[in-house]
Amino acid sequence: MTQNIIEIGAKVIETEAAALSLMAQTLDENFTKAVELIANNQGRVIVSGMGKSGHIGRKIAATLASTGTPSFFVHPAEASHGDLGMITKDDICLVMSNSGETSELSDVIAHTRRFGIPLIGIASRAESTLLKSADIALLLPNAPEACAIGMAPTTSTTLTLALGDALAVAIMDIKGFKKENFKTFHPGGKLGAALLKVHTIMHTGDELPLVKPQTKMGDVILEMTAKTFGVAGIIDENGKLCGIVTDGDLRRNLDGLMQKTAGEVSTKTPKTTSADALAASALGTMNDKKINCLFVVDEENSPIGLLTIQDCLRAGIV
Repeated sequence: MTQNIIEIGAKVIETEAAALSLMAQTLDENFTKAVELIANNQGRVIVSGMGKSGHIGRKIAATLASTGTPSFFVHPAEASHGDLGMITKDDICLVMSNSGETSELSDVIAHTRRFGIPLIGIASRAESTLLKSADIALLLPNAPEACAIGMAPTTSTTLTLALGDALAVAIMDIKGFKKENFKTFHPGGKLGAALLKVHTIMHTGDELPLVKPQTKMGDVILEMTAKTFGVAGIIDENGKLCGIVTDGDLRRNLDGLMQKTAGEVSTKTPKTTSADALAASALGTMNDKKINCLFVVDEENSPIGLLTIQDCLRAGIV
C-alpha cells in the first residue's frame, strides 16, 4: 500500500514536470509581447480568474506586486457587482481560465473590450472565448491533468502558476529590478532582514570608539570600556582608519601594556565593510574571520560606522 501511494505521488509530479517542460519549449512571441506590454505599462496589472484559476491568479498578482509591478486580484463575480470600477483605462487585465469559457469572466472581458483596456488571456484552448477576445493570447500546452480521472485542476493550475512566474521574472529583468528594490517591498521577516544594508543598523557618530596612533593604552582601554564594543579604531592625521585595537590585541600585549601606544598594539590591516553592503554579507565576513565587529568605512577609508554581530542578530540576520 505504501509503495502504491508513493508511485501515485511520483506519477503526478512526473506528469506535471513533463507538461512544464513542454510549455518551456512552446513559449512564443506572444509571451514576449505580454512581458513588454506589462513592463512598459504605467498603470496596474489587474488579475482575474474563477475557482482554482482564481487562487493561482491571487498568487500571480502578489508575485507581480512584490517584484515592482503594481498588481492586484479582482474576483470576477465581485467585478460584476461594482468592482469593475477598480479597472481603469491605464491598466492591463491578465485573465485566466483553463477552458477559456468560464461564464463569470464575461463581464470582465466585455469591460476591457468596451474601454480599450489591454487584455492578456491564459487558457488551454486556442478557440476559446477568452483567447479569441484577448489582445495577447497565452496558450497552455495540451497536457493531461495529473489525477486519475483527468478532471481535477492539477497540471493546468501548475502550468498557469509557472507561466505567471515566468512573466514576473522576465519583467523584473527588463526593468532591471535588483535586490535593493526587492527590500522595499519585503521589509519584514527573514527575507527583509537578509536584504538589510549595513548603514541601516550600524553605530555612528559619537558611538564610535576612535583614538590616535600615539594614544596611550590606558586611554585606549578607557575608550573601549566607555563605548562597550570591545574594540577601538585608530585614525591617522587625515582621519583614515589605519588599525584597530581589540580585546585580543590587549591579551597579546599584556607585558608592558600600559607603557605602549595604540599604534604599537594595534592590528594594522583590519577587515572593514561599506555602508551599502548587505548586512548579511558583513555578518558572513565576521563569521568567516571569527571577529565580533567591523568598522564601516567610506571610499576614502575613513570610519563612518561600526557593525557588530549583536546588531545583526537583533535585526534577525542569521
